[in-house]
Amino acid sequence: MTNTRGGRKVASDNAMDLIIPIVPEGEPETSRPDPDRVVSGDPVHRTWSQEDRDGIFAGIWESTPGAWRISYVEWEYCRILFGTSILHPDGGRPMTVQAGDSFVIRPGFTGIWEVLETTRKDYVIRLP
Repeated sequence: MTNTRGGRKVASDNAMDLIIPIVPEGEPETSRPDPDRVVSGDPVHRTWSQEDRDGIFAGIWESTPGAWRISYVEWEYCRILFGTSILHPDGGRPMTVQAGDSFVIRPGFTGIWEVLETTRKDYVIRLP
């Protein structure tokens, strides 16, 4: 059974604990990269966490322009909702990502995440 909420079809209320819309609702958590990792700018991150369960995390993340070093031990699926960023892998070719792009970052990735235009993504992270 479905209902409509805000113009969207959603599962009936008794199933809502099993289906979680990924939308930026409420106050986000605000953070910055560790200062020793910042390469340029003063990026500010905002995160709307939607799921935190058994080593799986999902939500929406946004960053203002800047660049910082990253090192992944986790697996992450991302879909860019708006903005433009460049992923600079250590020893590899840079990859520009923008609205509509989807990709996976695997454990072991190291490099620089550079935000050219404020970037928002939805994500799913799986810890090792």
